[in-house]
Amino acid sequence: MKFNNILILCVVALLCSQPSPAAIDNVAEEVVWVVGDTPIWKSEVEETYQSMLYEKMPIDGDPYCVIPEQMAVEKLYLHQAEMDTVEVSEGMVMQQVENQINFLINQLGSKEKVEQYFNKSISALRTQYHDMIANRQKVQMVQRNLTKDITSTPTEVRRYFDKLPQDSVPYVPLQVEVQILTVAPVIPREEIENVKARLRDYADRVQRGESDFATLAILYSQDPGTAPHGGELGFMGRGQLVPEYAAAAFNLNDPKKVSKIVESEFGFHIIQLIEKRGDRVNTRHILLRPRVAESDLIDASNRLDSVRKDMVEEHKFTFEEAVAVISNDKNTNKNRGVMVNEETGTSRFEMSQLPQEVAKVVNTMEPGEVSKAFLMKDPKTSQDMVALVKLTARIPGHRANLSDDYQLIKGLYEQSRRQEVLDKWLSEKIKSTYVRIEKGWRDCEFRNAGWIKEGETQK
Repeated sequence: MKFNNILILCVVALLCSQPSPAAIDNVAEEVVWVVGDTPIWKSEVEETYQSMLYEKMPIDGDPYCVIPEQMAVEKLYLHQAEMDTVEVSEGMVMQQVENQINFLINQLGSKEKVEQYFNKSISALRTQYHDMIANRQKVQMVQRNLTKDITSTPTEVRRYFDKLPQDSVPYVPLQVEVQILTVAPVIPREEIENVKARLRDYADRVQRGESDFATLAILYSQDPGTAPHGGELGFMGRGQLVPEYAAAAFNLNDPKKVSKIVESEFGFHIIQLIEKRGDRVNTRHILLRPRVAESDLIDASNRLDSVRKDMVEEHKFTFEEAVAVISNDKNTNKNRGVMVNEETGTSRFEMSQLPQEVAKVVNTMEPGEVSKAFLMKDPKTSQDMVALVKLTARIPGHRANLSDDYQLIKGLYEQSRRQEVLDKWLSEKIKSTYVRIEKGWRDCEFRNAGWIKEGETQK
């Protein structure tokens, strides 16, 4: 939705701002708009504008018109949220806050660098994020409530598509449909015991005070996302963690202690508590993954090539039958091996949406063809495995049409309906709300009509 896009733009700009303190000090504090009984301050507009310039973020129009108008729109939605007693989950807000803080730390390298970059403490940033994210969630909940009853029929979708100007019909890039069969070689018990012994050694060194957990994580953890930051995950709720890790993490009470070894789909962990805060916990961990022997990968590859021969040349069974018996992929082995695009919920992928190894193989295949065995890593766990893929269909890039792209067009139609509802609601809300725009801020081509009431004299 247009409003959501601009609102998020403004929120991101505010959150990512690092305007010069001297520049802000030089802004004379004054009210530029009043919406209901809520003021919009010149300093708010200036800070957002400076942030967007700093981040080289595009803005459609005069910033001194666009920015305060969007702030005013947000205030109307927040007023409606108050009337509807809309409440957001504090846990969900704090999760997003911590995710953003963790993202900044990952990008800049440390908490200290984040504080230096933004000229604010982590605590002050956390407070700023909290209010903005909570407001954004309230706005989105009001919008969902206003548009929740929108549905569509095939006839309505067809009429919408028939009226679309040719240059407004979206272009759909090349897409493919793929089936996959994967085999993960069994890891020798000796390798697993070796990994556990290393983790026990790390835990003992920490608990004897010989080594720092974070330092060991930097040196040895095989989690690329957390290792550079001493293994720290940031505050997480139970639902954000795999069950085995969550059970161990939430049972920790002493930051000086280290958990027992925890096995999950990602490998083996030891965990150290940093802090508990309500239903969230911040931990650091060291992850080690048992290695698959190269000889075992070669054996698995040879076995799958033999399966392919029986399938393609001898016609002893189909790809789908082989998947049901052989494949280790729990996401596809009950679904004939059909890969599902998590972004769209369909079986169609643009090439960039496929795992890199799969895309490389599929790129040269024809529909109906089964690949030779190839090595790949599980996109979720990074486990080494061997795979066969079958290219089910290749859909060339094209302008969207109803027969091939009905779900896409249906989504566009329902989105346009939602925007119509929100535009109508906003128009009525502007008409019924007291708004004052100060002199020097009124000579604008606003996106929404009615801010300046007809015949009304304003300062």
